Amino acid sequence: MVIEFYKYQGTGNDFIIIDNRTNQFNNDDVDLISALCERRMGIGADGLILLQEHCELDFEMKYFNSDGKESTMCGNGGRCIVDFASHLGIITNETIFMAVDGQHKAKILDDMISLQMQDVSDIRLMDHALFLDTGSPHYVTVVDNLEILDVNKEGKKINQFKDFKDKGVNVNFIFEDDLLRIRTYERGVNQETLSCGTGAVASAIAMHYTGSLHENSVNIETRGGGLKVSFDCFRHSYKNIWLTGQVSMVYAGEFVC
Repeated sequence: MVIEFYKYQGTGNDFIIIDNRTNQFNNDDVDLISALCERRMGIGADGLILLQEHCELDFEMKYFNSDGKESTMCGNGGRCIVDFASHLGIITNETIFMAVDGQHKAKILDDMISLQMQDVSDIRLMDHALFLDTGSPHYVTVVDNLEILDVNKEGKKINQFKDFKDKGVNVNFIFEDDLLRIRTYERGVNQETLSCGTGAVASAIAMHYTGSLHENSVNIETRGGGLKVSFDCFRHSYKNIWLTGQVSMVYAGEFVC
């Protein structure tokens, strides 16, 4: 069977996206998904996303990490699939779609995609770090050597902590100067990615929670480009959270399975 795919990227976080409204792609094939995401022998991506029919909303998003396993919410992937849905003519400038963590609203603003994330209220202080879930679980810690930090080594080490050993955790290393700068180790990809949308949201909220940030809107610099996170906060409960940034379709192609 020949399957058409589209390669997308959002601030360097790249994805294989497939229109699966006719259910032609077998999303239970972990080995195939992993092989497609492999960068030397496959197409290469941080993850694979399926756009599927939904009985009430515009569409449903199913996300798989590059290890082939279905995963939790991906913020940059969510922004990319919104652009893809527009490309297919399913939506125009606004949408509501279903993801693994529930409904998401999104807007297309010129060359930017803005995605509303789920509310966050459960934030846990740990030794020199914070833990919170922004659709995916995140460990956030501040470092003073961000540019030279061995993110893969340190991220893997934190994933061996007893709290995270079973399910894993995304690890965000932050340095704050004129911008909030972030590098992220992603579970399921099992290495550093150029950008992580849910990680950007987690990092912005964590820094606001600790009092390091006072604004309700923050520009974030990842290795793949800039993102903006905005939110409303009341008594350490975060609502109306939006993740905004550019996305682009890189190319389209076909594979045989």
